[in-house]
Amino acid sequence: MCIRDYLQSRRVWFQTLLHPPVASATRFAQSLHVSGRTVAKAVLVRSGTRYSLAVLPATSRIDWHRLSEVLDGQSIELATEDEASMIFGDCERGALPPFGTLYGLTTVVDASLAGGSEIVFVANCRHEALRMRYRDFEALELPIRARFAIPTTPRQRRDSHRQAG
Repeated sequence: MCIRDYLQSRRVWFQTLLHPPVASATRFAQSLHVSGRTVAKAVLVRSGTRYSLAVLPATSRIDWHRLSEVLDGQSIELATEDEASMIFGDCERGALPPFGTLYGLTTVVDASLAGGSEIVFVANCRHEALRMRYRDFEALELPIRARFAIPTTPRQRRDSHRQAG
């Protein structure tokens, strides 16, 4: 489902932001000139045959133990690109919007995102971002709110860019 169409059908305010495709959530924030703390990155995780969507700030990484506790204490791991493409079939490869329920997934959002008034996230395409009020996102998605994100330092983010590139 096109996320823009979904938000319009729910009469929710949002703003479309076009940008060049980038390799990471922190570069995504930089290209849009927004704080990485307001950028919601979505990460598909797997526990056995069950998938869930973890949504956290671009400036953070997942604490796997904490997220596992939130998801019934089961062992979890990062889903593969092929698995993400299969589940998010209407999205460009690498573009995971934070609306897991639209894809039959449980969505878990880190509580640190709830502190802000707005979030910015990738839509169905890697070159299109959407900005919306966090309270509208939470009202539509009804995610599990928990603390599972660990803030990364600027050095950790730089190092991960070098390793990814």
